Amino acid sequence: MSIKNWAFVMPGDKLGIIEQYLLGKGTYEDNGEIKSSVLGNVQIDSKMRTITVKAKSGQPALLKIGDTVYGQITDIKTQRANVNIDCLTNSSRPLALPYMGAIHISQAKSGYLDKLTDAFRIGDIIKAKVVKITGDNVDLATVDEDCGVLKAMCTRCRDYMNTTQKENEVQCRTCNKKEKREVSINYVNS
Repeated sequence: MSIKNWAFVMPGDKLGIIEQYLLGKGTYEDNGEIKSSVLGNVQIDSKMRTITVKAKSGQPALLKIGDTVYGQITDIKTQRANVNIDCLTNSSRPLALPYMGAIHISQAKSGYLDKLTDAFRIGDIIKAKVVKITGDNVDLATVDEDCGVLKAMCTRCRDYMNTTQKENEVQCRTCNKKEKREVSINYVNS
């Protein structure tokens, strides 16, 4: 198969083989074949032997170290809280891949934290900073004051909670249960 420069391609379309070109933006390798990861036009650089696909609309967002993201806590273990990453904080573009992240207990807050459940609970909406990316594993941190829990749910009745006068404490607006959280300065009271 010989793809032409500026040909219109869709995600998954075969562009060539790995022996022909180096991978450029908008491409990926699948068992030795180079395929398009976006909807757009092919650009071939004969001199550098690279093939890229220039997206018709904005490129999907990829995470990098230093980005801040919004996500939801999906599971909590002794040392790590798992996070389903929903989107970048300063981008309207969707993420290119479904990212899962994790917050180690040492990255949850500055200072000592006895239990991770004193910082997060399942269902909490958080803002976190990307500190490490290894393949599809993303390590997150909430030590910055604008990071942490943005919206907490009561573990008893699952209604939303509001902050109290005490630092890092939230209270259910329905059953009045009080719980600890690593509260962001941008916490949303309802």
